[in-house]
Amino acid sequence: MKIVIADSSHSGYAQTICESIEEASRIRGTGIAKREVSYIVSKLESGNAVIALEVDKFAGFCYIEVWSHGKFVANSGLIVHPDFRGLGLAKKIKAKVFAHSRAKYPDAKVFSITTGLAVMKMNSDLGYRPVTFSELTDDKTFWNGCQSCKNYDVLQRTERKMCFCTGMIYDPHAKPKTASEKQPISKKKWERLKSIKHTIFFKTQKK
Repeated sequence: MKIVIADSSHSGYAQTICESIEEASRIRGTGIAKREVSYIVSKLESGNAVIALEVDKFAGFCYIEVWSHGKFVANSGLIVHPDFRGLGLAKKIKAKVFAHSRAKYPDAKVFSITTGLAVMKMNSDLGYRPVTFSELTDDKTFWNGCQSCKNYDVLQRTERKMCFCTGMIYDPHAKPKTASEKQPISKKKWERLKSIKHTIFFKTQKK
C-alpha cells in the first residue's frame, strides 16, 4: 500500500473517487454527497490531494481546499474504498494530507466540519480543537458547498451558527499544549459532546 501526493497521472481515478464519496455519504445518511469529476481532477492536477493505492487499485483519497485567501485550509473528501476498510487506512491518509497541508500552507489554520466520531477523534489526535462556526472561514463559497447536504436547512435556520456537524481547527500559531493537555479525547467523550450539542440544538429549535 502506498499513500502519495497526487498529480495529473492519477486523473484516471477521479470518477471512482466521486462514486466512492457519493456512495459513502448515501450509506451514512448525511454529509455532502456529490463532487464533480472535473473538481476532483483539478485537485489531483494541482497537487492538492493525496491518494492511496494498492498496486494500481484505488484504496483511498483526501484533498485540500484553500479558503479566505490562504488563511484557512480544509482537508475534505476523506474516503476509503470498501475493500480496504478496517485496516487503519483512513488515519494514515488523514495524517498524510494534514502533513502536506502544513508543509504547503504553513501559516494557514486547518479546519474541519464533520458529523463522524472517527474523524473527530483523528482530528483531535492531530491537534485540532472543537470550535464554534464563527471561528471558521467566513468564505461564502465554502458554506455554499454545504447546499448538497440534506441538513443544509438546519445551517440556514441557525444563520450559520451551528448544525449537526462539529467544527474543529488546528491553529499553527496557537500556544503549544503541555503534556497533560495533549491527552486524547476518548470516543465516549466525543459521543457525549455530540449528544449535548444535538440536545442544545433541538431545545433552541423549540423556542
